[in-house]
Amino acid sequence: MEQGNQFGKFLETLRGKMSLRKVASKSGLSHAYIRDLELGRNRTTNDIIKPSPDTLRKLSQAYQYPYTDLLMKAGYLEEASSWQTPNEIRLDNVWYVEFGTKSIKYVSQDGMVEENVESLVAFTSFIEALMDLQFAKMDMHLFVNLNKIKKYAPSEGKLYFDAYEDGPYVTIAAMAQMKHHQTLVDYVARNTGVTAQADGDSHPLSLKAKLLT
Repeated sequence: MEQGNQFGKFLETLRGKMSLRKVASKSGLSHAYIRDLELGRNRTTNDIIKPSPDTLRKLSQAYQYPYTDLLMKAGYLEEASSWQTPNEIRLDNVWYVEFGTKSIKYVSQDGMVEENVESLVAFTSFIEALMDLQFAKMDMHLFVNLNKIKKYAPSEGKLYFDAYEDGPYVTIAAMAQMKHHQTLVDYVARNTGVTAQADGDSHPLSLKAKLLT
C-alpha cells in the first residue's frame, strides 16, 4: 500500500470537486466513511483504516476509475498476482469454487480441498482463469463450472453435478437464475445430450439443437 496516507490523498484527488454526499449517492457508501478513507483513519476511534476490495469496487464505479488500478494503489493486487491454485487441484475438474472469509474451497468428485489464506485479496488473475474455463459467477462467493452441470432444477434453484437429484448440488439465488437461466439450460444440454423443459421433464437432444460453443 502507498506509504503514510498517500492512498487517502489519492482518493481525495479522485473525488476532485465532487461533494462527499454526491460520491456517497453514487457509491452507496456513507459520506462520513468516504471522508475517513481520505484521511486514512476513523475519526471516532482514531484507528487507521483500509478500504476492502468491495469498497474499492464501489469507489471505482463512482469515480469511473479502473478497479484493477485502484486495487494496485491500495496494495491488494500485488499480493494477488502471486496467487497459485493448490498443486493437487485441476480447475477444469472442479465443480465449483467457493470463497469464504479467509479461505477458498474447491469442490469436485474427489471431494473438497480448502485453502486457508491470510486475507482474501482481489484475486483478479485467478478470477480471469476461472472465467476462461467457463466458470460462471453465481454470487459474490460462488463460481460454478458450467461444463460440469448435469441437471438444472429452476423451481428449486439447484444445479446438480450428476443426473440424479440425490447427488451433489449447489443452490443459487433467484437473481443468478434470472441472469444465467438460458446459459444453464444450454450447458446442461451440451453436457448431457438432453434438453430440459420448463416443467422439469427432459428429452433427448435433437441434432438440430443450437448449443453454446
